[in-house]
Amino acid sequence: MLLSLSLFPPQASTNAAEVDALYLFLVALCSLTAFGVIAAMTFFAIRYRRRPGNEVGADIHGSTVLEIIWTAIPFVILMFVFAWGASLYFKLSRPPEDAMEVFVVGRQWMWKIQHMEGRREINTLHVPLGKPVKLTMTSEDVIHAFYVPAFRVKADVVPGRYTTLWFQPTQTGEFHLFCAEYCGTEHSRMGGSIIVMQPAEYEAWLAAAPGGGGLPSGGSASLTPVQLGKKLFTEKACATCHLPAPGGVGPVLVGIYGQQVELASGATVKVDEAYIRESILTPLAKVVKGFPPAMPTFGGQLTEEQVMSLIAYVKSLSDGAGSGAAVPAAPAASTPATLAPAN
Repeated sequence: MLLSLSLFPPQASTNAAEVDALYLFLVALCSLTAFGVIAAMTFFAIRYRRRPGNEVGADIHGSTVLEIIWTAIPFVILMFVFAWGASLYFKLSRPPEDAMEVFVVGRQWMWKIQHMEGRREINTLHVPLGKPVKLTMTSEDVIHAFYVPAFRVKADVVPGRYTTLWFQPTQTGEFHLFCAEYCGTEHSRMGGSIIVMQPAEYEAWLAAAPGGGGLPSGGSASLTPVQLGKKLFTEKACATCHLPAPGGVGPVLVGIYGQQVELASGATVKVDEAYIRESILTPLAKVVKGFPPAMPTFGGQLTEEQVMSLIAYVKSLSDGAGSGAAVPAAPAASTPATLAPAN
């Protein structure tokens, strides 16, 4: 079998076999088409070659049946390929609801990875076997691309926006991670590995890390994203305007994630990661109806990791995830009125 010749990386995710099947089908289809065209050209070149006496062939004015056949057959084949590819695309672009979430930030020239339990990694990602993993990714500088050949997944990592990618590993071991987009002079060194572990081993690995299996050991580096987000929410005095109940200068954030909100312009928008990020960095772009355009921008004041932590905290206010998901009480009146990360 072709795959046994090591021309392909191992099929180490649930989607790998289907991606390979589509790829091999396209290779076979293109090969058969090329062979058919070359064979027909060769046959016609020999069969209808110029003969002695300047023999001229009979005029052919076309065949409706033949034209329908050579139009219909490619159309049916291409629609089949389109349906197959679209089905696989939708499958790869929709992470399961129970997927484990991991934050990834690309920069020249490394991958910074943040687990929701608090563990941080550089150029290495530990995941449990058999568990779907959703990566929420962005870049601090230029376009990168997160590529794991063994899982048959690849996605651009773009500054100023979030992209997602998911996989479910089916084999334990260490698998190569690459940046598949030229990103500067040391692009070739921007790689790493995905380490797939048995679930029990993965839990032990998390528990052995500072802040990764129990109470934080202190300091921002040991906090989970939700805990760091709550800490930033308090430090930036976000609760001054985003109160736990209606009546504040900004919208109530409890339960807002995943909902549709109406904007001052009359349009509606879903409160997702991208919208929350935009509200933190460019808050006047989409102002919620009924609230003044008073929130200042936090652009240049927060790192991408901090923005992701604030997003994780806002999400936790809807699902109860993380530690201490309640909105902090509003600070005293003497605290400067700095607004929070959602408008």
